[in-house]
Amino acid sequence: MKEINTTRFGTLEMSDEAIIRFPEGIPGFENHHEWVIAGDDENPVKWMQSLKDPDVALPVAPPSVVITAYNAKLPESDLEVLESKSQDDLAMLVVLSIPPKEPWNITVNLRAPIVVNHARQIAKQVIAINEEYDVRHLLFPESTRAMMKSRYEKEIAEEAEAEKAEKTASAKGDA
Repeated sequence: MKEINTTRFGTLEMSDEAIIRFPEGIPGFENHHEWVIAGDDENPVKWMQSLKDPDVALPVAPPSVVITAYNAKLPESDLEVLESKSQDDLAMLVVLSIPPKEPWNITVNLRAPIVVNHARQIAKQVIAINEEYDVRHLLFPESTRAMMKSRYEKEIAEEAEAEKAEKTASAKGDA
């Protein structure tokens, strides 16, 4: 068993079989070759946690959460890196990008899924051949994003009002 103390999850214990190896790293994280999947079993969104850096974790999900008929076509050369003779050995994950303070604008990279050979625990982020998939596909429809933004702004306003009231009450107590 291996252990890593992470920023998001505290201490994670994992067996060697749970470690996913990226021989070429991931774009932007080329020196991060070993990762593990973490997160609640009930939640389709998981985190790919780097074993090299406890601060680095990427939110990922199965593409079917975003598009039920997702069908990325993969270059043969990538299948070779994954040591796979068939796509049956492969599972795909898509990376989510969550803008700070704007979670309603989450995007999903459908164009470059992470492909895992689950039989060999080898993975690679691959650029799909089919061009209909976007790098920044919005996760939520406009109506949902507007509702989420409105709720967020309301919560921020309520917190600011509560903080102002607390300061006023504190100032009166000091007088």
